[in-house]
Amino acid sequence: MSKLVIFFWLFLLSIPVSAQQLKIVDLTCDYRTNPLGIDNVSPRLCWKLRSNQKNVVQIAYRILVSDHIESLKKGLGNVWDSKKIKSDQSIQIKYSGLKLSSAQKYYWRVEIWNNYGLVEKSEIASWQMGLLNEAAWKGAKWIAYDKIADSNINVLPIDGKKDNYKGNNILPILRKSFRVTKQVKSATMYISGLGQFELSFNGQKVGDHFLDPGWTKYDKEALYVAFDLTSKVKIGENAIGVMLGNGFYNIPPISGRYRKLKTAFGYPKMICRLAIEYSDGTSSNIISNPSWKTAPSPITFSSIYGGEDYNAKLEQNGWNLAGFEDKKWKSAIIVNGPKLNAQQAEPVKIFDNFSAKSVHKVSNGDWVYDFGQNASALVELKIRGKHGDTIRITPAELLKEDGSVTQKNIGGPSYFTYILKGDGVETWRPRFMYTGFRYLQVKGGIPLGKENPSNNALVEDLKSLHIRNAAKQAGTFSSSNELFNKTFDLINWAIKSNMVSVFTDCPHREKLGWLEELHLMGSSVRYNFDVAPLFKKALEDMKNSQTAEGLIPEIAPEYVKFEWGGDMFRDSPEWGSSSILMSWYLYQWYGDKEAMATYYPMMKGYINYLKTKAKNNILSQGLGDWYDLGPNAPGVSQLTPMGVTCTAIYYYDLKILEKIATQLGRKVDALAYSKLAIEVRKSFNEKFFNPKTKQYATGSQAANAMAVYMGLVSEGDKMAVIDNLVKDIKNKNNSLTAGDIGYRYVLRVLEDAGQSDVIFDMNSRSDVPGYGMQLAKGATALTESWAALPTVSNNHFMLGHLMEWFYSGVGGIQQEENSVAFKEIIIKPEVVGDLTSANTSYNSPYGEISTKWKKTAGNFVLEANVPANTKASVYLPGFPNATVKEENNASFTNAGLENGKTKIKIGSGYYKFNVQYK
Repeated sequence: MSKLVIFFWLFLLSIPVSAQQLKIVDLTCDYRTNPLGIDNVSPRLCWKLRSNQKNVVQIAYRILVSDHIESLKKGLGNVWDSKKIKSDQSIQIKYSGLKLSSAQKYYWRVEIWNNYGLVEKSEIASWQMGLLNEAAWKGAKWIAYDKIADSNINVLPIDGKKDNYKGNNILPILRKSFRVTKQVKSATMYISGLGQFELSFNGQKVGDHFLDPGWTKYDKEALYVAFDLTSKVKIGENAIGVMLGNGFYNIPPISGRYRKLKTAFGYPKMICRLAIEYSDGTSSNIISNPSWKTAPSPITFSSIYGGEDYNAKLEQNGWNLAGFEDKKWKSAIIVNGPKLNAQQAEPVKIFDNFSAKSVHKVSNGDWVYDFGQNASALVELKIRGKHGDTIRITPAELLKEDGSVTQKNIGGPSYFTYILKGDGVETWRPRFMYTGFRYLQVKGGIPLGKENPSNNALVEDLKSLHIRNAAKQAGTFSSSNELFNKTFDLINWAIKSNMVSVFTDCPHREKLGWLEELHLMGSSVRYNFDVAPLFKKALEDMKNSQTAEGLIPEIAPEYVKFEWGGDMFRDSPEWGSSSILMSWYLYQWYGDKEAMATYYPMMKGYINYLKTKAKNNILSQGLGDWYDLGPNAPGVSQLTPMGVTCTAIYYYDLKILEKIATQLGRKVDALAYSKLAIEVRKSFNEKFFNPKTKQYATGSQAANAMAVYMGLVSEGDKMAVIDNLVKDIKNKNNSLTAGDIGYRYVLRVLEDAGQSDVIFDMNSRSDVPGYGMQLAKGATALTESWAALPTVSNNHFMLGHLMEWFYSGVGGIQQEENSVAFKEIIIKPEVVGDLTSANTSYNSPYGEISTKWKKTAGNFVLEANVPANTKASVYLPGFPNATVKEENNASFTNAGLENGKTKIKIGSGYYKFNVQYK
């Protein structure tokens, strides 16, 4: 325990204690609650403290881990007993007990001591290990209906290159029946299906996941998922059923259907092990092998881009039940498969259910449903009709002038087809394809309640089911400014629509993991959702996509090699730098040092690659400030010369790598990065800085802001460059010009410089391109272009940087510069413009931080909650002749004025500050 913590504890011991309460909550193992399938042999354990007392600090902890819950209840940690450790650490504690075994379940609890002398034990939590090596799969094999010819495998197709391959498009179902004769103690299924699978047991879908497993660089890695089937296995005959889809594993080459890529890693396949433990101490395993039977499913077409077709006439009732006659089915064949790792990120699930706001008929007789929200979603159809009736559903974000849908901006033709079996009301939804849409156009069916003279199939219901990664909500925001609230929702819908098993650019025409979004939108996403596992998966995707030369391509997992414009769409440092920055941000936000150590070789390889590309320390490749606002249609940087943004981020990479190397004890590397950074900074200023005008390059908002944020500007010139940035914004009538890369840094520099009033002015209007204009044009999710152009995606999250300011600026929730995981908090609300109130919260690794403020004539009230085991510095707005009072008579330290604001230091707890002024 540090001297600072000891001093803080001794100080707090003098504070009176009454009605003390302490509870340990949110126990997690590798970020998840009671997870299955942990394949980290040294998982990290975390917990939070909750107390209604102020100034609560943990001073010691003890962790007990056992492989039997009864032992743990007796206070025995037969696998690990950490003993009492004097420390305030409650996050990222490395398991350090006996060697962990595949498929074994472990139980754990923590006991903590606090500075008031209280001792508290947590509830019991658990985790279950995955399959740690090939032997743990107990002989399970990858099995399939058919095998792709080696000549047709296309792991990294080149964009635009024609192919003549016409393979099959059989989407198989597989089944296996087995008998159980003894009482089952536990049953866990470990399963992977490529590209996607849906598991059923005794006729029922297992779990509520969608599109398992997460998509990866399949020539390097596939993910498996664990399910607890203990309550589902019964005495007697049981049956496992698996449906397989293509996903990104295989993009079928069917004419007349849209496909962005021509990827073909193989035909659909699966591998599984069902591990059963019996009450008598024995065990058995049901594994995938040629004893499984397989047949084509009723899904006659499935493409992650082109849609999905289902022929209900081909259904085989009871195919996934015990007793089904499968003699006519063929035996599964053994095929090869990639390395398997456990899926650590949350699965994709359904979160919202939208009914149509309106339905209208178009000139060709089709019906268009408007769901009111553009979102990543599934179609759910309830239909009644005759045997063989066919329904076609076409999704879209936008409408033509005649009210019909258009797919020009999202890629087409992409649609869903359902052929009825004619057996009452039939309910269907695609299993292996989602897309982004607000509208659905229906052909072949008549909506319920509409005239139906031809007795067509009756659409009894049609819904939009929003899907996203199941990361927990972490933050909330609302304010007195309705435009800001609508902007928050606009950006949030784009985040939710592009947060699946990869952070995608859009949910329709590409669905690709363009990497610049990870670091530029990372803070906005983290304030909103607990996404550490998904960011760690992104690091693994980058590692698996890195070339032998060290290049991190702009997309990961990399499924296509874009050669249009040379390497412009493959080698842009503003994109590839996520491979370095993300591990540092994981450390800053979550205290995760493991990611830095694991991916250090990848980072080192990438920075060495950039060094080989630099000429006199200047990089000039890539896209620059993508989609900035210039005189031409948006695309490659127009206002900022090539070389500015990528060299600035190169310098920033070096400074971050210096910090990472220092954290990892790599002193020689840290010194080398520091020296190279000095050289890059010197070259950057020599090439781009005008000492007379105090401008960088063309003086664009992106150029000046990035130079300031990255620390490329000398301290003597810093304020002059910031003044020029503000002057440019105001000279353009408070409008923005920066694009995908630059705008985040414009906001960061303005906020850091105390110029949040400029941010307010820039984003409180709808007459110029920006969030307000998008809303004025009817957008319900953030669009790809500032002006919500109808020719590009209308659900993109690359420009959503204002979300970060809502939390850090308006809500004022930040952390100290050298703090980790919000251990030392800053509460610094920006009371600017016509804002009169805001209510913001963020559930940090230590617990919920919240601020609620209200401004009236002569009065400002701030309510703040600081989680236990942390402390905060509060900055109250500077008002003339102000007096500060804490309404609950809580003690605090007035640290004086700082940049015109009253600074107050507090420990954990709830506070209500009342500032009265004249």
